[in-house]
Amino acid sequence: MIETERLILRAFGEADRAPLAAINADTRVSDWLGGAISAQQTNAAIDRINAQIAAIGYGFFAAERKADGKLIGMIGLQPVRDELPPAPGVELGWRLTPEAQGTGLATEGAAAVLAWGFANLDRDELIAFTALSNLRSQAVMRRIGMAHDPARDFDHPVLAEDHPLRRHVVFVARRP
Repeated sequence: MIETERLILRAFGEADRAPLAAINADTRVSDWLGGAISAQQTNAAIDRINAQIAAIGYGFFAAERKADGKLIGMIGLQPVRDELPPAPGVELGWRLTPEAQGTGLATEGAAAVLAWGFANLDRDELIAFTALSNLRSQAVMRRIGMAHDPARDFDHPVLAEDHPLRRHVVFVARRP
């Protein structure tokens, strides 16, 4: 578990399934991810995430807002999937409900996870990537001290050649 001033980052519980499914179905979130994710897909993802946390000690954590105990999304680390061009590596990422976007919670949580990653993983760098057009996520990456590495930018292999989110930019944080 990771705790910040306003967040608790922890493994997902049963009560998190419906709220995360709602976040994943919201087009203001899912449009950046290539489309909506069903409740069944969300449940399977939660099961995979929790199994990964149990197996390797980290993953995408449920992001709970302290003020009201509400699940606002997820923030965490995961190994980069082998089929993605930045592999191998460990990716920092986040997904927040629209009501939490623009409040500084992504930056707060991502900074805490980045610090946790360097304190607990034997990695010289952690990366984050997003669609070229996702300027808000890129701003979070910059605010937490990550730098764009244009040489590692890539076209996402699961998105069609004409998909507007296909081009991805890669940001890197190096061990302090």
